[in-house]
Amino acid sequence: MSDFQWEHLSNQAIAAAGVVYFLALLSHLVEWSALRTVPVGRAAKVAVPAGGVSTSSTDDVGATAEGAGAGADAPDEAKRYRIAMFGRLGLLLTVIACGAHFVGLVGRGMAADPNRVPWGNMYEFTITGAFVVVLGYLLLRKRYGLSWMGPIITAIEVVLLMVAVLWLYDPVAPLTEALLSYWLVIHVVSAIIATGAFTLGGITSALYLVKARSLSRGKGSDRGYIARLPSLPTLDRVSYRIHAFGFPVWTFAVLISGPIWAHQAWSSYWNWDPKEVCAFITWVLYAAYLHARSTAGWKGRNAAILSLVGLASLWFNFIGINYFSTTSQHSYANGSAVVSLHEG
Repeated sequence: MSDFQWEHLSNQAIAAAGVVYFLALLSHLVEWSALRTVPVGRAAKVAVPAGGVSTSSTDDVGATAEGAGAGADAPDEAKRYRIAMFGRLGLLLTVIACGAHFVGLVGRGMAADPNRVPWGNMYEFTITGAFVVVLGYLLLRKRYGLSWMGPIITAIEVVLLMVAVLWLYDPVAPLTEALLSYWLVIHVVSAIIATGAFTLGGITSALYLVKARSLSRGKGSDRGYIARLPSLPTLDRVSYRIHAFGFPVWTFAVLISGPIWAHQAWSSYWNWDPKEVCAFITWVLYAAYLHARSTAGWKGRNAAILSLVGLASLWFNFIGINYFSTTSQHSYANGSAVVSLHEG
């Protein structure tokens, strides 16, 4: 295939992924809408592996008839079947969209001459970051019982791909001199993995605050999406575990591979570049989050707020610096890779 054909394939695959993510979102919305009429007490409990988190899920709603009893309150067979079907359909569509998303990334890299990793501009960074978020969700879904995150993840994917295609798209171009290094792969892979993990953890923290606020106002119910979220301690624990995974990876990206790459590109391990400073601030915020949890016993609301502050710093560093800083050497503003090297 020619470079033009690879680029066309990439564009078509990303567009297809966006459409299928949207269909998955609709499927999840229908699923959760139907569940509004089913009391939480009728929902099945998910059997998770050792070390996992037990939480209610809609995946096994079709198998709740015996556990719920055959009384008049039990959902009828047709409704239970529809709920289970839409839940499984949403998951299947998400997996298909993730596959198309991956094809889009591979095609983008193959379209360049020479072939390269698809991280040369803001468009490519954004679609790669979106892919890691959904991949992380799919990999952790069963272990941590994250089926309740389905509609949120698919909505985020639709938004990120729309932003990437409509505002950030840039034709395939060769990498700039500073990006021609194998440390690009090492540094960016670790940074994107950590970004995906922190995003999932931040979503969990946000939902913790939403549910806690709903309960504090006396609006707790046995129906609706908020009522079907896991308990507050479970949300808090899942958020902590995901952040604990992401932090060492982010540490490697910011404090090890990043400085090594900077020294190779600019002959200096640390340049006080705005993106470097913001990345370090993000590291400090997440270090404070984990330290406060382990030593000061911070849990619940305070920990969730601190994790969201860290997430805001992370995504500002990922996107905002590129548009608001005119001095950053890590500039990918307006979708084009513009990296200025030190002189002398």
